[in-house]
Amino acid sequence: MTTPLAIRITLWCWLLAALAAGRLFLLARIPPPAVQGILAGLTALLILLYRAWPAWRTWADGLDLRAVVALHLTRFVGIYFLVLYQHGRLPYAFAVPGGLGDIGVAVLAAVVILVPLAPAARLGAISIWNIVGLLDLLLVVLTAGRLALADPQAMRELTILPLSLLPTFLVPLLLASHLLVYTRVRRARLESDEAS
Repeated sequence: MTTPLAIRITLWCWLLAALAAGRLFLLARIPPPAVQGILAGLTALLILLYRAWPAWRTWADGLDLRAVVALHLTRFVGIYFLVLYQHGRLPYAFAVPGGLGDIGVAVLAAVVILVPLAPAARLGAISIWNIVGLLDLLLVVLTAGRLALADPQAMRELTILPLSLLPTFLVPLLLASHLLVYTRVRRARLESDEAS
């Protein structure tokens, strides 16, 4: 089995497990701190895989940075947050700031990917986008956790499909990808400085 195939199989199995957890309402049955623990644990696992599995690191380091940024186009999910808020299914404190922030980060991701830039300028744009995107994501995660602890029913939508995929699959990938982008940008800058 080739390594990229093993990585793809790992990612597909993870996605299927996340879908099964959502379909079986597993997140809806556990207390809120456990959901945040799952999200943190999955993110830590991705970081560990990057550090401990050389094939995973080689694969991740070989991805075009624009492809990593493109993963964040999924943050247009913020539109759905706003729709759920309009229907009274998510609280304002999460849906509106989180939704608008995610939409903004997704729009900026599209700009960074599509606008023709010189390599150094693209690296700078990706670096700025990465900081903004990571801060927004951390604020959304912290807000969701705080609101779920205060009133688990207020954040129930995040424990059932389709949004249960956020803590069990997408957000860990997004958080880890921000760290990957930081690592790759830093490495590229160090290599550029050494070449100068």
